[in-house]
Amino acid sequence: MSDDTNSRKTETETEPPEQEPAEMGLAALREEIHDIDREIVELIARRTYVADTIAEVKADQGLPTTDEKQETRVMERAGANAEQLDVDANLVKAIFRLLIELNKVEQREQR
Repeated sequence: MSDDTNSRKTETETEPPEQEPAEMGLAALREEIHDIDREIVELIARRTYVADTIAEVKADQGLPTTDEKQETRVMERAGANAEQLDVDANLVKAIFRLLIELNKVEQREQR
């Protein structure tokens, strides 16, 4: 892994704020949400790029767009990650289902 990838991982890991929430002002908390939202969008863009690359490989190899076993693995991993981080697993799985479905639509349109 490159140094850039390592630093990016550190930036996106779940970390508590440096100050206690009661000590932070509303504006500071909103700024933190703003930064987190940006990171989420960056991760979605990165995931979409990789999914598009996978679609190209599948097309080159004559593989079908849908791989139900892989989708199941992704959903199980998403649920497990959510539970480890004490986040609603159903919410996380719903988000991942949406990401997967959107990627599949894009893959079909590219063929």
